[in-house]
Amino acid sequence: MEKVQYTKKDFYYDLPEERIAQTPAEPRDSSRLLVYHRENKQIEDKIFRDITDYLQKGDLLVINNTKVLPARMYAKTAHGGVVEVLLLKRYNLNTWEVLMRPGKKGKIGATLTVSDELSLTVKDITQTGERIVEFTYDGAFEDILSRVGTMPLPPYIKQKLENQARYNTVYSKIDGSSAAPTAGLHFTPELLQKLKDKGVEIAEVLLHVGLGTFRPVSEEIITDHKMHSEYYEISAKSAEKINLAKREGRRVIAVGTTSVRTLESVANEQGLVREERGNTEIFLYPPYKMKCVDALITNFHLPESTLIMLVACLTGREEILKVYEYAVKNDYRFFSFGDSMLVL
Repeated sequence: MEKVQYTKKDFYYDLPEERIAQTPAEPRDSSRLLVYHRENKQIEDKIFRDITDYLQKGDLLVINNTKVLPARMYAKTAHGGVVEVLLLKRYNLNTWEVLMRPGKKGKIGATLTVSDELSLTVKDITQTGERIVEFTYDGAFEDILSRVGTMPLPPYIKQKLENQARYNTVYSKIDGSSAAPTAGLHFTPELLQKLKDKGVEIAEVLLHVGLGTFRPVSEEIITDHKMHSEYYEISAKSAEKINLAKREGRRVIAVGTTSVRTLESVANEQGLVREERGNTEIFLYPPYKMKCVDALITNFHLPESTLIMLVACLTGREEILKVYEYAVKNDYRFFSFGDSMLVL
């Protein structure tokens, strides 16, 4: 059988601008939920809190406990110019990879001032134009960042976010992301407790979401696209929970594409994982068959993005485009603050 060679246009769909959610649903679990049944290709329209009807005792929900930093800040050059600085990846205590706009002000050796407490010096420039910078400060970096930084909302969100906590999940713990694992934004503590009371288990993994999440696929043939690298961790405790579920034939349900990427980066052919930490550049697209993940909770993603390609691994390309067409016609809200989909 000839292997299909997909182009990015194969994952295009038409989305009116008014379908892009500008604000999160209140409360979190009041967003809409599209339930897609792969077996019979049926769609149901629900509210997110109805997810308790679809998860059963013994299911294992895998969540990403990363926390988004207030990673966007503004710095001044020695000549008074203003530069936007966006934290991308931490190398060590003081050294970060950042995105600078305008980049021409970020020459190697340049020192910029963010506030009385914080300054940075450009040490190097990567092949793709990001800057490696070293921060100078007194005190705790995270405390200073909470005062001088703002949440790095995606470029398609034009409205100001009044409550910064709404761009983090209620279970976020470990600082390090430049963007939220948005599928988890719909959960409330009460909803998670309801699921636990029903016998649904929860395992935590970590993947720090980079800005590459929003980068479009630039290559025509998708196999030519190079994925951004993101740091992940699976603890021994979580690996044990996941492996027990797989061995007992229970469903592993990933919350978000970041949880999928973490699990599939480590999983063997039997779907078993191990305690591990590292960086992943895994790129999942059809006809890839998931090894560990049995079902997925996810948001609606950008046309031609690596994220819609990942979801298509579960549904097939033609089917996911039909589902998205249905969602557009039925007024679902799209992207980070949009509605949710459960792929069963």
